[in-house]
Amino acid sequence: MRVGVLISGFGSNMMKLIESCEKNDSKASIELVFSNNPNAKGIEYAKSKGIKVISIDHKNYENRDEFDNQVNKVLLDHDIEFICNAGFMRIHSDNFVKKWFNRHLNIHPSLLPSFKGLNTHKKAIEAGVKFAGCTVHMVRPGVDEGPIIGQAITSLDASDNEELLAAKILKLEHRLYPVCLQLFAEDLIKVNHDKVNYSEKAIKRLEDFKI
Repeated sequence: MRVGVLISGFGSNMMKLIESCEKNDSKASIELVFSNNPNAKGIEYAKSKGIKVISIDHKNYENRDEFDNQVNKVLLDHDIEFICNAGFMRIHSDNFVKKWFNRHLNIHPSLLPSFKGLNTHKKAIEAGVKFAGCTVHMVRPGVDEGPIIGQAITSLDASDNEELLAAKILKLEHRLYPVCLQLFAEDLIKVNHDKVNYSEKAIKRLEDFKI
């Protein structure tokens, strides 16, 4: 499965996806890294791995639709079959989401549907929740919307501040996202409209993320 990864910054989740796809038994291959930020630090890492990188500044386009049309063209020009957002700080247009329906993953640093958008760790601490985590989900129109594929959970301790919680959750993201991508590449998860169907193998591999 030919995968494109979309980034805007450091791209630590992108790095973990690349590492996962470098394994001999991987059925997914990262063929393209796309960034809307020409100065994204993740670009150099992708280049060092011999992966094609294309960067197009969204500020050069009048609106979201025009930019997303160009992103879609780049993905199609490189025969991308599946895409993963990895810290891509743009809200996609509805048309773009429809074109990649059920072939487009995102990871979010909260247990969706709680705490969508930005400042998730601050929101979790202020809400006084006892558990936090991250979510891999299919992309749908809107912010952090879409069927949940997998979640990883950690306890939120009384001593946790935003920085400590962010570090705990980032470690979970780095484990969860590659597993979810590989499950799709191995055809062990299927999404029919908004219903997620898991094979027994997929269920077993995702059980590792239960607290």
